[in-house]
Amino acid sequence: MSLRSSFFIQQVDRKIDLVYGGGSVGLMGLISRTVFNGGCHVLGVIPKALLRHEISGEAIGEVKIVSGMHQRKAEMAKHADAFIALPGGYGTMEELLEMISWSQLGIHDKPVGLLNVDGYYNGLLALFDKGVEEGFIESSASHLLIITNTAEELVKKMEEYAPVRNKVERRQS
Repeated sequence: MSLRSSFFIQQVDRKIDLVYGGGSVGLMGLISRTVFNGGCHVLGVIPKALLRHEISGEAIGEVKIVSGMHQRKAEMAKHADAFIALPGGYGTMEELLEMISWSQLGIHDKPVGLLNVDGYYNGLLALFDKGVEEGFIESSASHLLIITNTAEELVKKMEEYAPVRNKVERRQS
């Protein structure tokens, strides 16, 4: 799988700050170091129980330690202007689905993007299509997720995003 560094460089060039899961290893570590070294603010939100597993060596940027995963997601959502899912595991997929659900429920009106590097999420997207086909997901909800194969296109579409509400989606106060 090739996740080009252009995504991270583009983020730094546009002076886009980062709110992320707080890890310093793997893809999270690469992203946070690139953004931080590029002079942008980095806020990592990490549950206390994951400190040993996700932080190797020194933390990057500002780190907020929280009690658990629910608080992590709430803090990240509070500080973020948008959400982007890169290739990842169960946690990434769970967080992506929660942000889509929150958008549908009107809890937030921020863009939710999916960078489908090398077709990584094709199976998940097929499941979404099946949900629409079977009537479990409204076809009108397709606007809730911005899906692209390239970083450049994803950033452009997210910048152009305007929330669309229908009868099911209500903004909560």
